[in-house]
Amino acid sequence: MGIMGTVMGKVGTGGNDDNSHKRTYQGDHNLSVETALQPTDDNVINPLNQNNWDSIRTQSVVASPTYFTKEQADNLKKLARLKKQEATQTKRAYKSLKTLEKTDSTVHVEHRNYQKTVATSETTKQRSNASLARKLHRLRPEYVQMGKSIERAESKADKRILELKAKIEAVT
Repeated sequence: MGIMGTVMGKVGTGGNDDNSHKRTYQGDHNLSVETALQPTDDNVINPLNQNNWDSIRTQSVVASPTYFTKEQADNLKKLARLKKQEATQTKRAYKSLKTLEKTDSTVHVEHRNYQKTVATSETTKQRSNASLARKLHRLRPEYVQMGKSIERAESKADKRILELKAKIEAVT
């Protein structure tokens, strides 16, 4: 039971009550910070998931002055040329990944804006329903009066009909 439920001794005022006892018109909710701020992917970086600090190193660091052979120098040159080409393609790929992230964000934001509109519209519709319900409750006494007047008219008509039938039977 929620705090208000504990204080007031009522069910359906928040807390851990199951949804069948919760009512939005009592201020209850099922909004969870954990759910609202749940990462969109297990690998997304955020303050709770620093992911990793890995880097890339094609060649080990040369810690001391070293002589290289011609063959080693040629191999390093080929490797450097290859890595330069790969770096260019990697840069293109990361640029595309950034574009995908931005477009995904745009779609996400627009969907949330749509959901906000739906939620606001639902509240507007429910407000209209509540207004109609209040109006109908205010009309109930009039319906009772109209019903009573119809019942009186029916009773008078029935009484008059019986009187007329009695006169007709008395004549015949």
